[in-house]
Amino acid sequence: MSLGDIKGEADLPEHPLVANKVIYLAKLFGGVKSLFCRGCGYGAIAQWIGNIFYEDKLDIHKYPIINGVGCYTMIPIIMPGKILMNLHGRGLAVATGIKMANPELKPIIIAGDGDLLSIGTNHFIHAARRNLDCVCLLLHNLTFGMTGGQVAPTAQLGQIASTARHGYMQEMIDAVELAKVAGATYITRCTTAQPIQFMKYFRKALKHKGFALIDVVSQCVTYFGRHNKMAEPVEVFNWIRKNTVSIKQAKSMSKEDLKKKFVTGEFLEIQKPTLMSEYLKLIEKSQEVK
Repeated sequence: MSLGDIKGEADLPEHPLVANKVIYLAKLFGGVKSLFCRGCGYGAIAQWIGNIFYEDKLDIHKYPIINGVGCYTMIPIIMPGKILMNLHGRGLAVATGIKMANPELKPIIIAGDGDLLSIGTNHFIHAARRNLDCVCLLLHNLTFGMTGGQVAPTAQLGQIASTARHGYMQEMIDAVELAKVAGATYITRCTTAQPIQFMKYFRKALKHKGFALIDVVSQCVTYFGRHNKMAEPVEVFNWIRKNTVSIKQAKSMSKEDLKKKFVTGEFLEIQKPTLMSEYLKLIEKSQEVK
């Protein structure tokens, strides 16, 4: 029995994103259904992005969404925008082509740590180095949830996984530090326990000229939680909150104390020439040559 059967359809409030047919499923079926596991944070992230598109009246044609492969792959069905599904790890390569073909567009790349820090690490580094004008959302939950809970590039030292039954023995990859070294110009990190910060960073990233990275730590109950003795969504959520520190707090902590912490905030915001601005200059220069 559905909620509609209990209360009656007329008593149910209409969601504004459904009423205005902003999101994909609403357009097709007039309603929304989440396909995420119970307690997954990715549905919340999709809702925040959808709210921003709706509240700020963003033109979905100006912000193409490039989606990779992972648990988050289901995000676009409950999000607004023009969606392009692409091969695992190749989202930034596709976004580069889109930007070069039409400089007026602002690609939004949704990717996991498998996309950006494993199979697609080279694309991540070079897109940041070129200062591609885009918004890059790195969504991760410390495990490869879609394929069985294997060790992921963001897995922490000692973490239990289906391929690390006695604890992971390597250091994780820090996407924020990698982005800094590579040349990104706007770098932030937040968690699913920080919706206000996420929406602030996302809005700033949309306006920023250059490579904008938003690293988002989410909860996976099905694999990370179950393997690491946190069987309920609220347990993983609270564990993330408990282990989150701000950049300011991190400055007074040792490297050892920070090993299993999530440092959140705005790490970098600078301006420098973008890939397209330099490319357009090159075109102009080539046309001057006789």
